[in-house]
Amino acid sequence: MWWKEAVIYQVYPRSFQDTNGDGVGDLEGVRRRLPYLKSLGVDALWLSPFYKSPMKDFGYDVADHCDVDPIFGTLQDFDRLLEEAHALGLRVLVDLVPNHTSSEHPWFLESRASRNSPKRDWYIWKDPAPDGGPPNNWQSFFGGPAWTLDEATGQYYLHQFLPEQPDLNWRNPEVREAIYEVMRFWLRRGVDGFRVDVLWLLAEDLLFRDEPGNPDWRPGMWDRGRHLHIFTEDQPETYAYVREMRQVLDEFSEPGRERVMVGEIYLPYPQLVRYYQAGCHLPFNFHLIFRGLPDWRPENLARIVEEYESLLTRWDWPNWVLGNHDQPRLASRLGEAQARVAAMLLFTLRGTPTWYYGDEIGMKNGEIPPERVQDPAALRQKDRLGEHNLPPGRDPERTPMQWDDTPFAGFSTVEPWLPVNPDYKTRNVAAQEQDPRSMLHLVRRLIALRKDPDLLYGAYRTYRAREGVYAYLRGEGWLVALNLTEKEKALELPRGGRVVLSTHLDREERVGERLFLRPDEGVVVRLD
Repeated sequence: MWWKEAVIYQVYPRSFQDTNGDGVGDLEGVRRRLPYLKSLGVDALWLSPFYKSPMKDFGYDVADHCDVDPIFGTLQDFDRLLEEAHALGLRVLVDLVPNHTSSEHPWFLESRASRNSPKRDWYIWKDPAPDGGPPNNWQSFFGGPAWTLDEATGQYYLHQFLPEQPDLNWRNPEVREAIYEVMRFWLRRGVDGFRVDVLWLLAEDLLFRDEPGNPDWRPGMWDRGRHLHIFTEDQPETYAYVREMRQVLDEFSEPGRERVMVGEIYLPYPQLVRYYQAGCHLPFNFHLIFRGLPDWRPENLARIVEEYESLLTRWDWPNWVLGNHDQPRLASRLGEAQARVAAMLLFTLRGTPTWYYGDEIGMKNGEIPPERVQDPAALRQKDRLGEHNLPPGRDPERTPMQWDDTPFAGFSTVEPWLPVNPDYKTRNVAAQEQDPRSMLHLVRRLIALRKDPDLLYGAYRTYRAREGVYAYLRGEGWLVALNLTEKEKALELPRGGRVVLSTHLDREERVGERLFLRPDEGVVVRLD
């Protein structure tokens, strides 16, 4: 299975490369940068949404699943990108957004036209509560009730995100078949699979019961945290829907050209692994993405890896993620030195790694002044916090790719949709290409090293190490040792060997049965 040996690279098209001078990245920009991705050594790119959309949530509010929004280009631009990616040996995954549509989607316009509309049951409509308010206490991810009243028809519709993102009714077989036809549209064009947005939210409680309060919630915390989401997340029906989606992928799969499903799922491991059995090839494992410096300790990392490995069956293939468009940047969470150590961890664990654009040069969270905030989740806090106190939301991790030290970092010829991080003059691809010890060169070396069969398929075993060091064995001949501290540490090895890679990129040497790790250093040792 190609996806077992692949490194997946997430491209956020709005922020990757602008080619038409409007300050927003586009598909032509991605196409022009394909040689860079090839040189990095990745095997597949995942494109965040580029579909026709009012852009209330930057493409996750889809108005036409089978067309490209003009801001990103045309279907012909996509076809050209796909053709050239395949010519370079790169696979292409696209985002599938099946849980909801834009409120401007023709399906929803017809659904809300009247209570007797043939598509009324394509979305989730409920009568008001006896007091005229929302049908229950469900909360939106973006704050406030998950229900909006449609005054024309006198009913509320469900939206787990923005009011402009009404939830589809997955219990309706016509809805499911419509989404499966969307999948077939892109599969016929030649895509290699899908990253499926909010896969664990497709079904809701049939009785629409109130969700219980969260005893750990405190004022000031995120609004949705008020409740425990036992009736809106990970409902039993979801597994059947995943199986049907897998069947669609299998229609187009053949040996060496399997079409893959990657599922966005934020759940504890015991729930997460059930999605393997339902047919999802790679249910995203986000358990490293929430680890900042206070939690970046050997015992925590070992526990995360060991629990995950213990729950996987022989047919399940692990995967790991360190960054994405919804979470703070890796280098901002851990600092520059430990970001390099984290990269070594990601590329030497068993399983498929997903890498977020720009993390290979150590991009940090962007600096977003309140007047430049774009994230709708943050903007919904304006009434509560005031215009000048807005949090930046998810904007800091979405700032433009830093290609060089020219104006706007080589991303665009005009002011981009989000500010370029001020450090772009020194932190950029062109500069790191010239520095043999840069993060960029480290990531390239790690991706190349990962192709060794033992690092791809060898078993994982935690190795006993001193305080502050996380070490593990891969297969029969590899040991990875990560110093998570700012102090030198010694590690007793099972036998001698050779350091083949250090995160400092300054030593390859034979070692005996004792290895000295410098502060913030990770090493890969080929044991004798």
